[in-house]
Amino acid sequence: MAKVDEQIQINSHKHKKMFIGVVWNCPGEIKLLLSALLFLCSIISVFQFFPSYIRDLRDCAAVPPPSTVVELLATSAPRIQNKKLDDVVLEGGVIKRNFKGYGSAAYNFILMSAYRGGGDTFAVVGLSSKPLHLFARPTYVCEWVPHPATGNNKNISVVGYKILPDWGYGRVYTVVVVNCTFPFPVGEDGSGGQLLVHTSTSGGGDTDFNVSDTVEALVEAPGSFHASQLDVPPKYEYLYCGSPLYGDLSPQRVREWIAYHVNLFGERSHFVIHDAGGVHRDVMEVLRPWIEKGYVTLQDIKEEERFDGYYHNQFLVVNDCLHRYRFIAKWMFFFDVDEFIYVPKETTIKDVTDSLLGYTQFSIEQRTMSNKLCYLDDDPGKIYRKWGIEKMVYKDTKRGIRRDRKYAIQPRNVFATGVHMSQNLMGRTMHKMDGKITYYHYHGTISERREPCRQLVNTTTENVDGTPYVVDTTMREVAGAVKRFELRTIGPVLLKTRQ
Repeated sequence: MAKVDEQIQINSHKHKKMFIGVVWNCPGEIKLLLSALLFLCSIISVFQFFPSYIRDLRDCAAVPPPSTVVELLATSAPRIQNKKLDDVVLEGGVIKRNFKGYGSAAYNFILMSAYRGGGDTFAVVGLSSKPLHLFARPTYVCEWVPHPATGNNKNISVVGYKILPDWGYGRVYTVVVVNCTFPFPVGEDGSGGQLLVHTSTSGGGDTDFNVSDTVEALVEAPGSFHASQLDVPPKYEYLYCGSPLYGDLSPQRVREWIAYHVNLFGERSHFVIHDAGGVHRDVMEVLRPWIEKGYVTLQDIKEEERFDGYYHNQFLVVNDCLHRYRFIAKWMFFFDVDEFIYVPKETTIKDVTDSLLGYTQFSIEQRTMSNKLCYLDDDPGKIYRKWGIEKMVYKDTKRGIRRDRKYAIQPRNVFATGVHMSQNLMGRTMHKMDGKITYYHYHGTISERREPCRQLVNTTTENVDGTPYVVDTTMREVAGAVKRFELRTIGPVLLKTRQ
């Protein structure tokens, strides 16, 4: 047994000597191997911090077999031959330079919607290249195609009248409302048909070409429309057309706004909210009970963010709202969710609108409120639990500056509309309201999810950065009634809403 142990120790000693000998005789190779291993480990450690599109190299490494490449080429769209045009030397040594265009900078027309305005008239709402309308004269031709079942093969075409309602505020795209009015009613008997709009650049992009596109604007199935539908009394007395909501909006501010205005406008009112990314989960929780009660319609318009227009395509959205709901509302109001319409205590909103039935449009004066100053009249610990309209009571009284107005219209007499007023209507406009109706503007308070108070003061007047403010408790005095109305109407579901 001792001999066996001795033999094992001898063999082990021999292996150690052999290993030491190899290391001793090959130091350069061993160092190179260890350096390579160290470098490889370093690369692997750093690689995990690279962006995902760099880490995933499978697409780069994967080379399809030749047969797959042939199949892809065979099934792909035909290639457009964009050969470079060479310069040409003319007689007399004159060099004729050539220019070749590639691609397209903007769409000729982007359709959002089309609606009937009567038996013989339609409104087509969309976007178009702004430079095209600034520097060229694009044209629109409207064509009505009767449904095949009618047996009428006679199409009728008219020149479309274009309206640009965004006052030049457009960016890459501008808003276009095309009015298609035919010389006599089309499809009013419910026979069905199709409205086509032929849009032409008239050489605006390239004088050698008059690029035209045919837009299928509206399709009416037989029986889907009858002229009598336009004569039905409006379902709503008041309808709110909202501008696009975007950003990280405050749920509490939205809660105050919707409860206040449902209470103001009454049971025969409706609110159309357009979500351009601002109706996140918490805002949706605020809107849901009002949607379930039938007061709110929410439209997802985030797709419009693809197209670079003014202020999230605000003009596009309000014009779609105008024509979409024009026959179901007696009055339409246009203002923002950081603005609160107000009528004096001794009157109602119906008193105001009934007195203006002879006008198509009236404007609403602004009262600008501080979005930072808050009135401290009790325990500072309690003020943060109050609604915004209760504590933001400092009104800007600076004179000699122009303040924006908002407005309301009787939509059946309006062809296109804007953000602060409509310039395309039939009838009169009233601007001098003498305090019958105003709106309080809390600029920017809805766009941040935090407490709006930046400075607590308890004086009746204040001056901040040269702007004089005075306490105006008008909105504060109605807050209690609004809270009770919310509780009666939808219950306590929103009592735990936070900023």
